[in-house]
Amino acid sequence: MKSQARGGGPAVVGDSSAATGEEADTITGRVHRLRRRLGRADLKAVPEARRELRELLRHWGKPGRSEIAELLTSELVTNALVHTDDDAVLTAVVEPGGLRVEVRDFVGRRPEPRGPDSEDDTHGRGLMLVQSLADAWGVRPHGVGKSVWFELGAEAA
Repeated sequence: MKSQARGGGPAVVGDSSAATGEEADTITGRVHRLRRRLGRADLKAVPEARRELRELLRHWGKPGRSEIAELLTSELVTNALVHTDDDAVLTAVVEPGGLRVEVRDFVGRRPEPRGPDSEDDTHGRGLMLVQSLADAWGVRPHGVGKSVWFELGAEAA
């Protein structure tokens, strides 16, 4: 689930077993993948990414987890587009056991969870939401940039 090659073009949603030559498990289901290039400062990509993730998760059968996944994906995509001033790549992989979402950007500066600056401030809560709602999350450095990722298991923790 950690493939992060930098590439462009439209989102790719589908069954990865056909594309990778992997044998799919007919009892537990197939692996489904979304990959989308996000243009620099293109905030229209946030609702588009949510919509594409929703389509990917349509057959997952975990509506409560899917809503959390959409929210957390929005946060990671927004952070990458607002705080890096560069392109980003969204990758989501659904397997029978759960979901992993990564947003890779090309800026090495690590994000830090922080609270809002004031009670009225709506900024600064994104990583706090990820930290509190995801089953696991983290930051993985790359030669150029990093990936911020989260995982949700199929079953609520």
